[in-house]
Amino acid sequence: MNNKVLLLVLGCMIGACSPKISDVKSPETTEPKVTDPIKQEPKGPCTSFADLPGHDKEIAETAFVLYKDFLKMKNYKEAYVHWKIAYNMAPGSNGRVKSHFEDGAIIYRNFFENTDDSELKKSYVDTIMMIYDKKKECFGDEAYINGIKGFDYYYYYAEYTTPEQIYALFKSNFDVKGKNADYFVINPFSKLLYDLVVQGKVSNDEGRKYADLIFKTIENGLSTCKNKSCETWDIINEYAPVLLEELEGIDGFYDCDYYGKKYYAIFKANPDSCDVINLSYARMLRGNCETTDERLKEIKKAKDTKCYVAPPALSCAAQGIEDYSNGKYSKAIESYINCVEQANDNEQKARYLLLIAKIYYRDVRNYPKARKYALDAAKLKSGWGEPYLLIGNLYASSGPLCGTGRGWESQVVTWPAIDMWTKAKNIDAKSTAEANALINRYRQYMPNKEDIFFRNKKAGESYFVPCWIQENTIIRTSD
Repeated sequence: MNNKVLLLVLGCMIGACSPKISDVKSPETTEPKVTDPIKQEPKGPCTSFADLPGHDKEIAETAFVLYKDFLKMKNYKEAYVHWKIAYNMAPGSNGRVKSHFEDGAIIYRNFFENTDDSELKKSYVDTIMMIYDKKKECFGDEAYINGIKGFDYYYYYAEYTTPEQIYALFKSNFDVKGKNADYFVINPFSKLLYDLVVQGKVSNDEGRKYADLIFKTIENGLSTCKNKSCETWDIINEYAPVLLEELEGIDGFYDCDYYGKKYYAIFKANPDSCDVINLSYARMLRGNCETTDERLKEIKKAKDTKCYVAPPALSCAAQGIEDYSNGKYSKAIESYINCVEQANDNEQKARYLLLIAKIYYRDVRNYPKARKYALDAAKLKSGWGEPYLLIGNLYASSGPLCGTGRGWESQVVTWPAIDMWTKAKNIDAKSTAEANALINRYRQYMPNKEDIFFRNKKAGESYFVPCWIQENTIIRTSD
């Protein structure tokens, strides 16, 4: 696998879905080798083999071949000697070969990773970006160059720029290429888009525009891919849509088109499930779908005939149910908080607190607040495993939020999740069956022995999981 690995998956965010972590390769070239019979393309703006006198031409062509051989052997110092000759003498190569620019970036990244000199590190990063600019000068395609710059900054050199600047690089790729945007920008752009929208640094209108474009790009990629490239698109499809779904928690972010297309299809697949019916109805109202919408009318009819629930005794609870059913989650939370204040005993208070936690988890997608209310509920009712089951699900669903893909950061969230599920069954026999099912399901998503060994760690050691989780746990392996 190419050493640029998108640590994605970016995890399913609702319920107990697996913390997916996707490995999307960085852009690869399928250019002819320099040793192939050379057909000189029309002259470009950069010096090519055809521009060189006979002896120099031979030196440049030989340098291209030699640096490639040393690079394959991971002899970066020797590769650099010959790469520099080739790059300086004929950056335009034969008018077709372009991979020497990315190869130069790989060589300098190796230098970057093998020095502790901060000034040298910055110099290497600046040089890599200049190499990409040279490729743009020689061969054009500014959108691609911006995408690969953003990719490298995001995964290797984030400390030398800002999230906003990386976001702008990725965005320019989409602005030019639309639904044909380069595949390797999709997952990191999705993560930055999510983060910046949640932080209020990107408006809902802009966020919705690019989220929609990402969906269309993935749909286009899945429908036009061939052979092994489809595996890459499947990986992307596991991550980006799941992460962007989290933005449903922001009031007014998605419109009726989004909610109608998604939740009407879910309803049609499960027309007799009240859970699905109620969810689909609430989500379409959340998207401000008109009551005259035929899809909404069909769901409402099913809700009225199949899913009637008698109103609760407390008026605050009745108001909460009405607000929730209409997709007004913030108002529903306010109503249930009133119920906590009005409830007569701790067990009743605890159940309302857990209900609030579930809304923050499933609907508002605010995981820290979901955990807070779940813990508050647990304090009021001892020996109750359900709050810890929920917290475990919160942790297990955090792969895309805490990691960048199919890799370590997204896998380690399974450890504190298993801690919570274990606690649930230890204190509450009624939680045992569900906790065991979750533990057995998620073992496969833990890092394996090779992952642990590679990081010089051992199973059984203590490990601190960062991100929003901030928990100490125990290292475990899937094998």
